[in-house]
Amino acid sequence: MAGLIKGDGMRVYLDNCVFNRPFDDQSQIRIRLEAEAKLYVQEKIKNRDIELVWSYILDIENDMNPFAEKRRAIRAWKKFMAVDIEENDALLAMARAFALSGIHTKDALHVASAIAGEADYFLTTDDKLLKKLSSVEAIKAINPVDIVEVIDEYNN
Repeated sequence: MAGLIKGDGMRVYLDNCVFNRPFDDQSQIRIRLEAEAKLYVQEKIKNRDIELVWSYILDIENDMNPFAEKRRAIRAWKKFMAVDIEENDALLAMARAFALSGIHTKDALHVASAIAGEADYFLTTDDKLLKKLSSVEAIKAINPVDIVEVIDEYNN
């Protein structure tokens, strides 16, 4: 497992629901905790302690967001990316395989992009997706709250 020393190359992929979490209704404790955890991860990305994998499907989903302020805020994170994954035949084939296992098409594209970008962790707040990805060996799917413990473990 990659460490969190600057330049060591730990990579994360945040799916669209994670990027949007701070914009969700914060009256529920789970949503508030996930939003705070996401902001913590982003701070690590800004400090270059963690590398961000970006993808074309993030761009597509973000462009469909009806709220311009949210679109701009999320798009601003692209400048911190370590790698930008574009659509290609191998990625689409991988996504199709995930879709055949019951993962929604967009989610499958996100997961395939994370794997193509050599992310160590795929962050999502989608419990059903986390469960479906629990047996996938190519990527560790994790909730943003849970990644905080991983980050702190390496920083101590």
